[in-house]
Amino acid sequence: MSITPDAAGTPAAATPAPTSGPPFDSLPLPPAALANLQRLGLLGMTPIQAASLPLALAGRDLIAQAKTGSGKTVAFALPLLANLNPRRFAVQALVLCPTRELAEQVTQEIRRLARAEDNIKTLTLCGGATMRPQIASLEHGAHIVVGTPGRILDHLSRGTLALEALNTLVLDEADRMLDMGFAEDIASVIKHCPRQRQTLLFSATYPEGVAQLAARFMREPEEVTLAERHAASKIRQRFYEVKEGERLHAVGLLLKHYRPVSTLAFCNTKQQCRDLVAVLQAEGIVALELHGDLDQRERDQVLVQFANRSCSVLVATDVAARGLDIAHLEAVINVDITPEVELHTHRVGRTGRADEAGWAFSFASMDEMGRVGRIDEMQGSASVWHALSELTVPADAPPLRPPMVTLQILGGRKEKIRPGDVLGALTKDLGFDAAQIGKINVNEFSTYVAVDRAIADKALRALNAGRVKGKSVKVRRL
Repeated sequence: MSITPDAAGTPAAATPAPTSGPPFDSLPLPPAALANLQRLGLLGMTPIQAASLPLALAGRDLIAQAKTGSGKTVAFALPLLANLNPRRFAVQALVLCPTRELAEQVTQEIRRLARAEDNIKTLTLCGGATMRPQIASLEHGAHIVVGTPGRILDHLSRGTLALEALNTLVLDEADRMLDMGFAEDIASVIKHCPRQRQTLLFSATYPEGVAQLAARFMREPEEVTLAERHAASKIRQRFYEVKEGERLHAVGLLLKHYRPVSTLAFCNTKQQCRDLVAVLQAEGIVALELHGDLDQRERDQVLVQFANRSCSVLVATDVAARGLDIAHLEAVINVDITPEVELHTHRVGRTGRADEAGWAFSFASMDEMGRVGRIDEMQGSASVWHALSELTVPADAPPLRPPMVTLQILGGRKEKIRPGDVLGALTKDLGFDAAQIGKINVNEFSTYVAVDRAIADKALRALNAGRVKGKSVKVRRL
């Protein structure tokens, strides 16, 4: 039994696939916005969009329970854009997100949806980036700001961000922001916002902390709750009983048996992440770790490699994986069973997105059977158990290797490098096939390009000997 890999090396956009839900033209949206939605392939609304958009477009405050990948960005971006006056060059909308990665995804999505209007400027303000370029961008003005609570508060306290013109505030993944300790920062940011505004709060769960936040800062909000469950046919779950000493090696055995191209493995602790990565790397599997001890540069490079399909396994803690939305994720592995039942659902729900199938594998020791029982109770069905002995690896099986390799070019937006410059250098100048080039990410000081594993060494040598945008560059393999 094997997982069929997706041939594409480039992750899809965050927008969910078009659905057969109610059409967008049933909403009070201008013709230009409807035409843009059609161009983007968004024909029918997802359940969360159909439930929340009529209320939000009518100006109501809204509390919506929606998980990542459900189309929630469109659900708050369309009302936010409808409230904008493009001729007024002031910040009229603010979106708070738990992580830099989610903020950048949201910014990209808003820009796509804003194409119906001319010259709507959207800025991302997050920690982990230097302040000076952000301050310079704010001095040039913006209509929409997307950012993390700490960095937004930093700009407000410096006086570099003004919110007097704000009419829409969005709290995206509010439960995650509270989990990450942002409660006081959020409260401080909201105190800088005008009282007369629309507030849209989106949260995958609705714990007491989110309810308190809503009670403090929202005006008679409407509540939209969808009991969304992943279709059983899309995500296939299997549990394996393990002894504590065999757990980490069992992960490697499972990976070699099923051979998924892209796997997200969850551990309950940072130390377990480190131990598992060491075991997998010793077995020749390209694995990287993601946890709170990484600095922003390390985190960025790990995520780029995983999104580029140049890393087979990302081993992460729940907190570190908050806000990630990875396209084409074939499998999730619960290396440890989480003590929080709802977290199990969030972990498993990272795979089987859009119309794709996915696998969710869980390892449980006798000590964790109580947790599995609570998961069964929540899911309303008994777990499907399989024996470790079923996992076999033929002696002649080739090593599990990711299809792509990521090359880092030392130079980015500061040097005015664009994705097209890198693609042109590799295809037109150096003669590589465009089908061998994957995702290209241009950051402030670095550019990352995914290339087919078969041409990685040749591409590295050619780029170091050649030119990008007419200039010599230094390139290294991550």
